[in-house]
Amino acid sequence: MSIDSRLSLAIAQIQFARKYTLSLLDDVQTDDWFRVTSNNPTHLAWQIGHLAMAQYGLCLFRLRGRQPVDTELMSSSFRKKFSKGTIPDPVAANNPSVAEIRQVFDKVYQQTMLELPLTDIDVLDEPVDEPYAAFPSKLGCLLFCSHHEMLHAGQIGLLRRLLGKSPVR
Repeated sequence: MSIDSRLSLAIAQIQFARKYTLSLLDDVQTDDWFRVTSNNPTHLAWQIGHLAMAQYGLCLFRLRGRQPVDTELMSSSFRKKFSKGTIPDPVAANNPSVAEIRQVFDKVYQQTMLELPLTDIDVLDEPVDEPYAAFPSKLGCLLFCSHHEMLHAGQIGLLRRLLGKSPVR
């Protein structure tokens, strides 16, 4: 498989994962985003905020470092609120609004889709610093991004069911 096709595959997987995640959110009302059901430690707002933060880290920051445009994508406090290991806060007032979370989620994805096709394919095999989840390369970060989103899509699917929604698949 050529490097060009590897990049194309990574982009297609990221696009598929996002399309699936969006299908899970289609019929969820804003009021349900911070709802936590019994014996469940998370909510939709945290899942979507976390996906935005992770996609930024895996697809943009890991590939090209911090850039001036990044300050327009998400704030430092947003990244910290939704980082791995943070505890989802069910109090809406203690979080960014659903509109802000969706805006960041969408803007990071749009920037990712803008930049990835322009990626110099020679950098894909460059190593990345630990911690990394799957492969110690920049391409590995891109491939893991879609897997990570699908993992969280599974959690979002369960949250939908706990909220009384029908399964999407």
